[in-house]
Amino acid sequence: MTNKSVIKATVLLSELGRHRQGITVTELAQAVRMTRPTAFRLLLSLEQTGFVDRVDNRYKLGWQMARLGRLADPHAGAVARIQPILDDYAGRNSETFSLAMARGDLAYDPIAEASGSRYLSASQLYVGGLYPLHASATGKVLLAELSDDRIREALPETLESYTPHTITDRDEFLQEVYKVRKKGYAILDDELEEGLFAVACAVRDPAGALIGILSVNGPVQRLKSDKLPHLIDELLTAADEIAKVLS
Repeated sequence: MTNKSVIKATVLLSELGRHRQGITVTELAQAVRMTRPTAFRLLLSLEQTGFVDRVDNRYKLGWQMARLGRLADPHAGAVARIQPILDDYAGRNSETFSLAMARGDLAYDPIAEASGSRYLSASQLYVGGLYPLHASATGKVLLAELSDDRIREALPETLESYTPHTITDRDEFLQEVYKVRKKGYAILDDELEEGLFAVACAVRDPAGALIGILSVNGPVQRLKSDKLPHLIDELLTAADEIAKVLS
């Protein structure tokens, strides 16, 4: 019962979102593996309705997309898609799994979580909260996407302390960021709250851009144990699954 033309049009719009400076119809057709005549016909219709703009034969998202974007809840559809995945991994591992969506290069929105443990209430831990970038596993992953110069620009030389284990020296924190880039995940160990341990990794779109950060958190004595390598593998696998349903 699906309409193939509508599906193709949404594919074009999604790809246009990755090219803010615009893209030619030939480049766009190649990127989405569509014939040029088909892409051109769809773009013409989308241009007439304001969903696409054309400047010097380069296409980009139009004013109508921006208008609807302001009206839409940016995360409602995403939560519906990812919640079953979070529930599955949380239940299987008896730990709390949470997802935040990246919002610019220095902000993120915690939008969904699931707890498989009777010891932790996920609803009181993550969604709706604000967490320091340097003292959260999610924040470390977000900052690892930036250049060293951008991090120095964004963070003061002395960072706020939350526990005796919080990294408060900016240069020392940069060393922590290097570890995140190398390993592909971030660890938070007693740095925000004593007794709290967390691991986080990136969720990326097909082009490799950061769209979200997935984390698992719980008591130090339970996570910082022999189960940690398995839990990291589970986290990375779940991030791949989430990336697929959001792409």
